[in-house]
Amino acid sequence: MHKFAPRDRKVKILATLGPASRDPEMLERLFRAGADAFRVNMSHGEHAHHRETIAAIRALETKYSRPIAILADLQGPKLRVGTFKDGRAVIRHSGHFTLDRNPEPGDETRVQLPHPELFGLLKKGQRLLINDGKIRLKVIRADEDAILCSAEVGGVISDRKGVNVPDAEVPIPALTDKDRRDLAYAMEQGVDWIGLSFVQRPEDLAEARKLMGRKGSLCAKIEKPSAVRRLDEILEMADGLMVARGDLGVELEPFEVPPLQKQIVNKARTAGKPVIVATQMLESMIESPAPTRAEVSDVANAVYDGADAVMLSAETAAGEWPEEAVAMMDRIAAQVERDEAYLPRVRFLDTPPDRTTADALAHSCMTIADTVAIRAITVFTFSGSTARRVARERPSVPMMVLTPSLDTARRVGLLWGAHAVVTRDIGSFEEMIAKGKRMALRHGFGASGDKLIVLAGVPFGTPGSTNLLHIVTLSGNELKRHSD
Repeated sequence: MHKFAPRDRKVKILATLGPASRDPEMLERLFRAGADAFRVNMSHGEHAHHRETIAAIRALETKYSRPIAILADLQGPKLRVGTFKDGRAVIRHSGHFTLDRNPEPGDETRVQLPHPELFGLLKKGQRLLINDGKIRLKVIRADEDAILCSAEVGGVISDRKGVNVPDAEVPIPALTDKDRRDLAYAMEQGVDWIGLSFVQRPEDLAEARKLMGRKGSLCAKIEKPSAVRRLDEILEMADGLMVARGDLGVELEPFEVPPLQKQIVNKARTAGKPVIVATQMLESMIESPAPTRAEVSDVANAVYDGADAVMLSAETAAGEWPEEAVAMMDRIAAQVERDEAYLPRVRFLDTPPDRTTADALAHSCMTIADTVAIRAITVFTFSGSTARRVARERPSVPMMVLTPSLDTARRVGLLWGAHAVVTRDIGSFEEMIAKGKRMALRHGFGASGDKLIVLAGVPFGTPGSTNLLHIVTLSGNELKRHSD
C-alpha cells in the first residue's frame, strides 16, 4: 500500500479512459499526474473491456488506499440518418433536401430518417442539424411521411450521421435498450456515478433512477436546449450535473454556451450538488503536448466559476498526450486556486444556508475557517450529505470526509475540496474527537499544534443528524494511541 498525500487543489479532475489510457500502467500515471476520478464511456468498447478498466481502477484504489469515483457515461438516444447509395452525397447550398421513411439508400435529394417520432412533430421554420451542425436544414413542410427542408448550409453528408433537433422536445426516452443493458452492467460492476445523456425533461431521470435502485448517484448531462429550459426540475431529481458543451454547442449558437455554463454551475452549486464542466477543455492536447492559451483560459474560468470538477474527454481517452493533459489541467487548477482573487470569486455566488441545523453548521465552518487559523475541516458522514453542505460554502481550507461507507467515500470523489477516508463508525463524542485528530495527522491534514474543525451528528450513526461542531488542537501523541 502506498501513502498518497491530499491534492494541492480543491477542484477535481475527471479523466475519460479509452484506448490511450485504459492500460493499468497508464491509468496509474494519470492518477499520479492529478486525475481524481475516471469516466468510462459506454458509447465505445465492449463490456469485457469496461470490466477490465473498472478492475484496474479498483486495484489502483487499493494500492493507494484512496477511494476513486468511477462515472459510467451512457450513450443515450442518438438520432441518425440512414445510408446513401455511394456511402455519401452532397447537399446543395440553398437546395431542397427531404428526410423520409423510405428505407432505400439516399442520394443528393433525400435520405431515410429512421425515427418515426420526428414525423408530424416538426413544424415549418424549425431546424435540423446534421453531423455536429456542419449541415443546417430548415423545415419547409413536415407530415407523417416526409420532412421537406431547405439547406441553409449544405455540404457532404454520409451514412448514419447524427441529427440534432434544437427547436423541439423529441418524445423519445433518455434510455435506449443499449443504455438499459449498459446501466445494468455498470451497476453490477459497482460504478459510483451514472451519466445520463441527452436529458430533455425531469421524467427522463425517473427510469434510470428506478433501474439503479439505491446504488450509485445520477448525473444529468445538460446538452439540450429543452434541458436548459427545465433545469430547475431536472436538478431537483439529479444528484449532480454535467455541462456537456459538445452537443449543447451544436444546438445553440456558440456565444450562448458560456453564459449558460455559468448559469448551470451556479444553480448546481446553490443546490449543493456536484457540477462537472466537460468537452473540449484541452482539445489541442489530443495531438499536441501543449494547449492553446484559449484552452488554458477556458479551464481557468471553469475553476474560477467554482465548478466541482473539470473533465478531459478525447485528450485522455484517445489522445497522444494523456498524462501531459492531466498534468496540465492539474497545474492550471492549482495556479488558479493560489490566486488571491479565487475565493472572493467563487463566493461571489450567494449560497445562503437552508433553515436547518446542518446547513447553519456547514456555513459556520466556512466563517470560522476565515476567522481562525484552521488547518482543515473533518466531516463525519454516512450518506455524504454533510460533506455536500460544507463543499457548497467553498471553505478556504480542505475537507477530510470520514465515513464507514466505501460507496459514499467513492461518490464524494467528484465533490469540491473533499478527500474521503473510509474508517469504522464512531460511538461517542470522545471517540469522534480522538479519531478526527488521528485521521488528520495520518492523512496529512495537519501537524501538532494545528487547529481542526470537527463536524458530526449526535446520535452517532444516524444519517441526516448533523448537529455538532467542535474545534480541536492536534497533538503528535494522537497517532500513538490507537489504530483504525
